Amino acid sequence: MVSLSDFQRIGVGLVGFGLFFLLFGILLYFDSVLLAFGNLLFLSGLVFIIGFRRTFTFFFQRPKLKGTSFFFGGLVVVLMRWPILGMLLEAYGFISLFRSFFPVAFGFLGSFVNIPLLSQLLQKMGDSGSMV
Repeated sequence: MVSLSDFQRIGVGLVGFGLFFLLFGILLYFDSVLLAFGNLLFLSGLVFIIGFRRTFTFFFQRPKLKGTSFFFGGLVVVLMRWPILGMLLEAYGFISLFRSFFPVAFGFLGSFVNIPLLSQLLQKMGDSGSMV
């Protein structure tokens, strides 16, 4: 069992509500207010979970500057009430930011799920090192 501090518990709640508002904003035909609120809750929850300094160093590493600029640029575009373009920019930024994490996640899902066909598919996706 992982022990979380009070700030981290608040952060988990903020991230959960942020993802809920993002999903709800997408389901309601890209409602820009819900998407912007979800983005702000998600980012503030991330700061509460891992801390301001680690969040800042994660987003502003030299190899991740392109993904960071697309992610935050998409956030600004969503705040300017152009939700579809903003979400596309954010999605590209998210993929390029977390590109190195996807093989680990797919490998974990492949070992976690005991369905033979799904396990093989997830392992093949996790073994491919290139996400271009």
